[in-house]
Amino acid sequence: MNWYCIRTKSQRETYTAQQLSENLSLEVFFPQMRRQKLIRRVRRMVVEPMFPQYLFCRFEVGSFYRAVRYTHEVIDILSFGAAPTVVDEGLVEQLREWSTQQMNSQAPSLFSCGDRVQITDGPMRGLEAVIMRDHSAGDRVAVLLSILGCDAQLTIRSCQLAKAV
Repeated sequence: MNWYCIRTKSQRETYTAQQLSENLSLEVFFPQMRRQKLIRRVRRMVVEPMFPQYLFCRFEVGSFYRAVRYTHEVIDILSFGAAPTVVDEGLVEQLREWSTQQMNSQAPSLFSCGDRVQITDGPMRGLEAVIMRDHSAGDRVAVLLSILGCDAQLTIRSCQLAKAV
């Protein structure tokens, strides 16, 4: 059995992977990764497909080609010419290892002490500050804000900050 790359309809990768796995009892690998994304002016950690609209499936072409190809939400099996293209097993294993490490790792701190930042949300939006220290929760940081010649220290959520340019 070999690995093949399956193209799915947009944003239907999870559903397709579930269908191939449960209905056809095939081994499926749908690589995902965590990344920060700005959603309604708030930075959030989201899980997204590593390759949107693509997933990997291991099957025997002679036995399962038509079943896989005509599974609901599948557009096609990646092919060059008439035959489906085999994906190297080593590549799939490397992607699996990288994806697992990336999903299990803690997000690195975006800011370190002394960084100049700009407040991007809330009543202080648009003001610049300097990072004083990270709090243990990791979601909040202490910043030093200079307003009208006075220095004020406040604690703010890190998702409300962006590095100053």
